[in-house]
Amino acid sequence: MWNKVQETVKFLQKKGITAPDYGIILGTGLGNLVEKIDIEITIPYEEIPNFQVSTVSGHSGELIFGTIGTKKVIAMRGRFHYYEGWSMEQTILPVRVMKFLGVENLIVSNASGGVNPNFQVGDIMLITDHINFMPEHPLNGPNDERFGPRFVDMHEPYSLEMIAKMEQIALKFNIPVHKGIYLALQGPTFETPAEYKMVKILGADAVGMSTVPEVIAAKHLGMTCFGISVITDLGIEGKVEAVSHEEVQKAAKIAEKSIGKLVEEFVKF
Repeated sequence: MWNKVQETVKFLQKKGITAPDYGIILGTGLGNLVEKIDIEITIPYEEIPNFQVSTVSGHSGELIFGTIGTKKVIAMRGRFHYYEGWSMEQTILPVRVMKFLGVENLIVSNASGGVNPNFQVGDIMLITDHINFMPEHPLNGPNDERFGPRFVDMHEPYSLEMIAKMEQIALKFNIPVHKGIYLALQGPTFETPAEYKMVKILGADAVGMSTVPEVIAAKHLGMTCFGISVITDLGIEGKVEAVSHEEVQKAAKIAEKSIGKLVEEFVKF
């Protein structure tokens, strides 16, 4: 893995991607947030050594480099999911690449199902913590100390300082946000009513199929993380309805403008 990461880093550096201030991973239906970036470089995933090609609709499969305000950002327009058949090492490789390009601050976004009864479709949730229910841990196997320590401190997976900063920005621009805990399941099936109930009982506010492996990998590397979810369907008892990926994408579009503003101001802050 070390050699693959370094090969990818060198390739991207030769393309002109150097010293980004922020790494951003854009989830389902949120790829158009790149409109907030003054783009300098766009590279399709299929051209990048060791990158996979996203097979999910709504994930364009492009690496974007540019600026927001005075800050350099590198953004993944589409992520790799474990349920697509990629190994955990393949899933988290982009995060490791970002770190060795110079990224210290990672912003992750996703679409999720809300189990908090106060949530509505289209709501925005700032992730305060997570519960990892993926079937494989992203750091399973022999540890390479060049990526980080064998045992990773997870007492603050999502930066409290970043959360407070985003709350200030949301208040300033009158954009309602919730805070909550995200639980990650493998997918690709949406949850059954009983599974939604389980997620709620376990103490989570939202459930999805991504993000947690990336954040674990980032914390292993010593990065600072901020996460944001769009509630695209409801797993609240009595409100569970049929859902499709197309409907999730449409729901994500409801919040896309607001999230774009929040992320833009967050990076510029």
